Amino acid sequence: MKQSQRPPLIVILGPTAVGKTSVSIELAHRLDGEIVSADSRLLYRGMDIGTAKPTEDEIKDVPHHLIDVADPDENWSLAVYQRMAYRVIDEIHSREKLPFLVGGTGQYIRAIIEGWRIPRQKPDYDLRETLETWAEEIGNEALHRRLKVLDPEAAGQIDYRNLRRTIRALEVILKSGERFSDLRRKQKCPYRPIILGIERPRDALYERVDQRIDQMLDEGLVDEVRTLLDKGYSPDLPTLSAIGYSEIIQYLRGEIDFEEAVTLIRRNTRTFVRRQANWFKSDDPRIEWFQASDDFVDEMEAYIRSELNGNKA
Repeated sequence: MKQSQRPPLIVILGPTAVGKTSVSIELAHRLDGEIVSADSRLLYRGMDIGTAKPTEDEIKDVPHHLIDVADPDENWSLAVYQRMAYRVIDEIHSREKLPFLVGGTGQYIRAIIEGWRIPRQKPDYDLRETLETWAEEIGNEALHRRLKVLDPEAAGQIDYRNLRRTIRALEVILKSGERFSDLRRKQKCPYRPIILGIERPRDALYERVDQRIDQMLDEGLVDEVRTLLDKGYSPDLPTLSAIGYSEIIQYLRGEIDFEEAVTLIRRNTRTFVRRQANWFKSDDPRIEWFQASDDFVDEMEAYIRSELNGNKA
């Protein structure tokens, strides 16, 4: 099927706190669309405040998908996410609605729009245990540096705090003898992506990040983390290594005080925002970037309609 004949997929991307949620809901309203989350943190039930999950009213306002689909101790791999996202997008098209893929998890977005063929290397649990032991000895950051030597591209796209993904990449490399990044072969995307990015000046974005963190704390982030731990979820779960959760866990354990926890959340979130730029390049010709302003949603709507109508011409 030619690219122009494939069903459209609207992609709204950008860094944390840039304003994707409100913009995508407004655009989905105007264009009769439904939203598919491309945020790895929104998959998990009970992790609402620390992930800035859309509110119940927002979800009722416009149908949302791939939110609250797993418990924190369930492992949703990239392959599982890709398979479920394809299924949901196809279902939205079958209802003659317009799918919006929205999020800040670059790996998820690119797996969809680039048609990644996820490596099918079977888990080697003995090797994995060896790597986990090594990580305990030298630390997560040092293990990540080993990955960077073997596969700089993969390392650049994996946060050193995400030990599970670092170990998986090393496992695949050591078992296959090939770079993890090279094994993510691409095939044709089944859709015609129309990709829009939202950007703000860095200072303004950081201010929004700080405001969001303050709001999370006011809304009860500490109680949310405490509730997850009281339910028996291990603080060592990969899901609870997410920014906001790991720092509050350290605070609840008495390892750091509250002020230090907040400082770490702010610092780590800013670092994360910078890392997101590795996935969303300003010079990527596939992305039409929009500077947040008073009327930029109107501009985004006009661009989408132009692209959709141009395809029909």
